[in-house]
Amino acid sequence: MAAAASFTIDKEGQAGIDAYWEYKKIVGDDDKGKLFTDAEYEAYKKKWIPIRMKNRIYVGWHNPEKDMDCKLIGPETLCYCGHRYINHKTDFEKIPNPIKQTCRNCACDNYHYIPRNGSQPIRCTCKHFPDEHNLKHPYGCNRCASGPKKCGEFKGSFTCDCGAPTYKHIMVKETKEQRIKRGKPVGRDVPYQAMGGLTGFSSLAPGAERRDPSGIGPNNEVMGGAPIQPGDHPFLKMHAFSLPDRDTPETQQLQRREGESELDYFDRLYKWKQKKGYFLKH
Repeated sequence: MAAAASFTIDKEGQAGIDAYWEYKKIVGDDDKGKLFTDAEYEAYKKKWIPIRMKNRIYVGWHNPEKDMDCKLIGPETLCYCGHRYINHKTDFEKIPNPIKQTCRNCACDNYHYIPRNGSQPIRCTCKHFPDEHNLKHPYGCNRCASGPKKCGEFKGSFTCDCGAPTYKHIMVKETKEQRIKRGKPVGRDVPYQAMGGLTGFSSLAPGAERRDPSGIGPNNEVMGGAPIQPGDHPFLKMHAFSLPDRDTPETQQLQRREGESELDYFDRLYKWKQKKGYFLKH
């Protein structure tokens, strides 16, 4: 069997990749597939970055009974219509009331999240999929358009991690000021397009597992009150500072120190685990 081909990228190439990644996060599909010139890119940034810093829309799929953001929406999160959040209007020079985010690729007139069962879309209680329903609210079924069993809205019975069915959730679209007023995290101001409700790595977790103000998360009784160990679940380690045993030596080792680079952090953690005997000896 032939050996797999390998290649290396020099520092100049790495810088080019980083610059392109930054470009796509800022511009998205606004260049319509043709890269902006340097002048066009600078003009784009000069216009839209200040607007994003000021008028960011925080988007989440919310359980109002528990005041929990069960799903925080990011650039790649799919809409009911099948397109990503970044394919919808996310930049506003003036925030409208109500906030409506139309899709650039179809007739969807407002971004709306519908959970998926693994990689598959969930069904409505009428047994039909989202793409068999109307693209506009209240998303009536096109296959049940008439008759005694007419379906006038998409109503999924799929159960969320929070324990409530899909139809008991609502979409929340709010400004930074409104989110702060609700006591929810807003993260840092970033220049990237379609960040929605993402404010950090914990935003990627379901609300029931997220131990921050946007998700209730399991309580200390569920956690068992046990000290955090290096072999514990990543979500426990990620939020170790929010737990009552945060001052244990193990917990302190798991925290990234001020001024410590990511590489130095993982190198220090690896050496500490090695010293403690967490790795099997062959």
